[in-house]
Amino acid sequence: MNVIEKFYKAFQEGNASGMTACYDDNIVFSDPAFGELQGNRAKAMWHMLIERSNGAMTIAYSDVQVSGNTATAKWTAHYTYGPKKRKVVNHVQAAFALKDGKIIAHHDTFDMYTWSKQALGTPGLLLGWTGFMRNKIQQKTNGLLDAYMRRNSSKNYQAI
Repeated sequence: MNVIEKFYKAFQEGNASGMTACYDDNIVFSDPAFGELQGNRAKAMWHMLIERSNGAMTIAYSDVQVSGNTATAKWTAHYTYGPKKRKVVNHVQAAFALKDGKIIAHHDTFDMYTWSKQALGTPGLLLGWTGFMRNKIQQKTNGLLDAYMRRNSSKNYQAI
């Protein structure tokens, strides 16, 4: 099993430690919801997302392609979002850079407008396509991540 399959298998199992064990300590991650995260922030994000899902997120992945030091995959997440528990189905394209059996860069792309319509309801429908809404979403998600990391400041994401 290659490192990408290990990553997604751990994701399916809700095993954030298994996921982040696939990452290099200097990982660079990016997606439309968080923007760019590096190192421990990227690792902490997966721990936060897994914990916040309370086991109610399902993940499917496919089309894993590894060629030399690059890889791609498709994955889909089913979960509920926010206090109104809106159902979200997020289809994601992932691209990776690899080195020495670890993921050194991970870039997820998905349709932010489709996501925001599902996750945010009317505000997402009306503004989800705008840079303003993307920036607000990134501010909120990064604020949640900051709070999560403060609450878990004793966790050493490097050692996980």
